[in-house]
Amino acid sequence: MPDGDCGPVSEGEHQPAGEGTQNLSLPAEGLGLRPSEPGLGDGSDLYSDGQGFVYVAAIMDWYSRKVLSLRVSNSMDADFCVEALEEAISRYGPPDIFNTDQGAQFTSEVFTGVLKTAGILINMDGKRHWVDNVFVERLWRSLKYEEVYLKVYETVAEARLSIGNYFQFYNRDRRHQSLDRQTPGQVYEECVMWPAAA
Repeated sequence: MPDGDCGPVSEGEHQPAGEGTQNLSLPAEGLGLRPSEPGLGDGSDLYSDGQGFVYVAAIMDWYSRKVLSLRVSNSMDADFCVEALEEAISRYGPPDIFNTDQGAQFTSEVFTGVLKTAGILINMDGKRHWVDNVFVERLWRSLKYEEVYLKVYETVAEARLSIGNYFQFYNRDRRHQSLDRQTPGQVYEECVMWPAAA
């Protein structure tokens, strides 16, 4: 199975992580493992008067950039992150290694407990290893500029539906230059079929 190494990322391509993220890393490509990575989006304005926020948790396959599962919540507790994680494992199976930042949701015992129970190695980003989080940071940038900044969500339900539709588009129709103009869904399917064809 491909190891998730998608080539070097130059300093100029780096999108800085949000305030408060920290990095401590064990690079998955060096271990020959294929990681999945979760992300927790920063707050996005929800109400037209700008008084509300929603938070997005997404589980992404590093190699293909496919979003395997997501949840939208109006609070930053760990529950919605755990739900996204459990759905991804249930639908796609456990990855060898799981990369995340050191946010409280991802370091919580309930979240790491799911990973440990499934026998998944846990990798948490650290200083000097910003590249480990770059795929999720790019995902949030795409979500903001192609969806969130163009809309005004009146309710959490509306945000959940619209963001869900965006990620369907992202997986099935949005071509990526770094994926040789393929969609994340196409690359993921090729990756799943690759071992059988070898």
